[in-house]
Amino acid sequence: MNIAGKKVAYITLGCKLNFSETSTIRHSLEKEGTETVADKEGADIFVINTCSVTDMAEKKGRQLIRKIIHHNPGAYIVVVGCYAQLRAKEIMAIDGVSLVLGAGEKFNVAHYLQHLEEQEKQEPHSCDIFQISNFDLAYSFGDRTRCFLKIQDGCDYFCTYCTIPFARGRSRSASLPRILDALHEVAGKGIQEVILTGVNTGDFGRGTDMNFLQLLQQLDRQEEIARFRISSIEPNLLTDEIIEFVATSKRFMPHFHIPLQSGSDEVLKLMHRRYDRELFAGKIRTIRHLLPDAFIGVDVIAGMRGETEACFEDALRFIETLDISRLHVFPYSERQGTKALDIPLIVPQEEKHRRVNRLISVSQKKLTAFYHRFEGETHPVLLYQSKAPLRCRISQPDYSHPARKRALL
Repeated sequence: MNIAGKKVAYITLGCKLNFSETSTIRHSLEKEGTETVADKEGADIFVINTCSVTDMAEKKGRQLIRKIIHHNPGAYIVVVGCYAQLRAKEIMAIDGVSLVLGAGEKFNVAHYLQHLEEQEKQEPHSCDIFQISNFDLAYSFGDRTRCFLKIQDGCDYFCTYCTIPFARGRSRSASLPRILDALHEVAGKGIQEVILTGVNTGDFGRGTDMNFLQLLQQLDRQEEIARFRISSIEPNLLTDEIIEFVATSKRFMPHFHIPLQSGSDEVLKLMHRRYDRELFAGKIRTIRHLLPDAFIGVDVIAGMRGETEACFEDALRFIETLDISRLHVFPYSERQGTKALDIPLIVPQEEKHRRVNRLISVSQKKLTAFYHRFEGETHPVLLYQSKAPLRCRISQPDYSHPARKRALL
């Protein structure tokens, strides 16, 4: 099929990593002469980048695929992402789906579309995820004020509740020259803030000659980018040296997103997490000592298998003691093929939602308290003027520590 001149719409579900990858796919198709349109503008081709982190994410993906097919009869439907890797045959069985590309082929959408009509019967293009060793760099520009730059992919942790290693493979990293080339390109597009993303961002360095801290130090010297931000980082990989670096950095924002998952040591062991809550609390204390006004977001899972009422109450009390800014609360979702399914104690759905709501209540109180810290103060913000006025936005202000109260433009 000749895709030049075809109208393509892109829909992304899930994490920042998916947004960076969708943008990279979009730019590859635009180089082949396609036109990017909104999903309600009568596209010829739809590229749907899916998520599989929870059962609900997969359900939303299925519903979206069917909805797009129903409203766009005759359009080509391409499905990529974690759901496509884990459930390739299931998606291909949906009447109207044209292509399903797993982790190893998702950046070859243009190639498969161009050869689509040569095959009488389409088969999903999945792969043995643990055979993937190459790293596909991805970064976004032209669709948001911030650039999501993928520096790492895959995960070697195999937490008992998580399917991501089976969807994205082993941990691997981008090389410094490719990262710097990407930064130069997005800076030339007017991007002033870059978020470093990955499946396990702090594990950066596999297959390279540097570690995550060394990468941050290199990026801090890149004057063409005004701001950097670290996305989610595991507490055992958030070293004191990294926190100290951010505290003195010219460009890295005082912003941390740290997954706790549970405030109970007993549940952390069931999850096969690589830290205990005292280590986590120590990281929060270090951040607050060096960066008293830093934003600290924390992920928590409610209703994990094996989480007794006593475990939950213990976890809640611990979380209430943490000087953090916000909780990101997720109900535990049972995932096919995970070791958590071997844990006998199941938390009823109603109880799971009750625990979610209690954690959300704690989060709201902490976020309100964090906002009140800055009442009556003035802080610099980063203004963004797009070359494409229709996509112009202003980024949210960052509440920086006193040492960084200066104009960034």
